[in-house]
Amino acid sequence: METYAIHKNAMVAPRKARLTLDLIRGKKATDAVGILKNTNTKSSRLILKVLESAMANAVNNFGAKESDLVVSECYINPGVVYKRYKPASHSHIDRRDKRTSHITVKVSDGKEA
Repeated sequence: METYAIHKNAMVAPRKARLTLDLIRGKKATDAVGILKNTNTKSSRLILKVLESAMANAVNNFGAKESDLVVSECYINPGVVYKRYKPASHSHIDRRDKRTSHITVKVSDGKEA
């Protein structure tokens, strides 16, 4: 049984968040929670919430055991880009792009539906 959770428009750049996401890909879900709790980044806190939501979906909706769950698939897609402007030297204006992400985590217990 495969379940998933998505966090759309997370305020973290996809390039930065992928570094943290690579740490948990293919691991047991309980091990992945431990890794994310000991990683001190903003993206790890956001990914942890998505992972716990996917685990809760599997346990509550399909009766899976939490100890059997494995992170089968996880990826981050780019979201909308907020364009912000800031004054710069010599009467110029610099554009600052604030990038967002769509975080998707899928967990599976290896059994068919």
